Amino acid sequence: MLAYSALTAVEKLASLRAILRAYERVVVAFSGGVDSTFLLSVAADELGPNCFAITCVSETMARSEVEDARALGQEIGLGERHHIVASDELGQPGFAENPAHRCALCKTELMELAAPLAETLGARFVALGTNTDDTGDYRPGIRAAADRGARAPMIEAGLGKQDIRTLSKELGLRTWDKPQLACLSSRFPYGTHITPERLRRVDAFEEGLRALGFAQLRVRFHDAIARVELSRDELTRAVDPDVREQIVTLGKDLGFTYVTLDLGGFRSGSLNEAAGLVPLRRRSP
Repeated sequence: MLAYSALTAVEKLASLRAILRAYERVVVAFSGGVDSTFLLSVAADELGPNCFAITCVSETMARSEVEDARALGQEIGLGERHHIVASDELGQPGFAENPAHRCALCKTELMELAAPLAETLGARFVALGTNTDDTGDYRPGIRAAADRGARAPMIEAGLGKQDIRTLSKELGLRTWDKPQLACLSSRFPYGTHITPERLRRVDAFEEGLRALGFAQLRVRFHDAIARVELSRDELTRAVDPDVREQIVTLGKDLGFTYVTLDLGGFRSGSLNEAAGLVPLRRRSP
């Protein structure tokens, strides 16, 4: 990836466009996040009616994100080429037990749905919104998807998270400053059993925090404890007496005995720290 370090974001975008044109016909795995929205928009621009999207909806996807993905697909102009399908990640053998390779099981489920769709549509590839920054964390799902034929064109083009946000803004995509997303399963420490009821509680807590005006956040599930991660510039507001009381009440109403604020702030993949899978002092960009 060093060969890409000297390239500008515009040059990387040109490379991405060329890669997508070579695909000829593609299905984009689309969650509605910053990365997959950018990829889908560029793919639709380059391939037109030969670009399709699949959004796999399961209990691990926040309810608000399902509707936003649907809306974004329409805004990009996919219409009926946006396939929204039901997914059963919890039904994957071993997934609910939440092993360290859980993301590999998730991507296996994704490809089991996306690959047959691509074949039916005559698409050469399934493309994921993975970018170069994702390769710096523990992501077994990347390998699992690649082993099943998925392509990562933004890695091929050398695009990182900041490139994608900058270019998304230039392209007029409203997701350019959207907070980072991850499936709700990422809120549970490895080995902690994942259930529909627990997913619902985490989702509701995060929705409640957004209603209070917080943007970049995670609610990490530790049995009786809800560990709240907020962006560092929002930590001070969270301990304002009135706001703090609302956060605590929200957590207790959802069945948590204790509501804690992580002073380290939001960082993607923080549960990998405790598992020793990433450096303890790694920070989010």
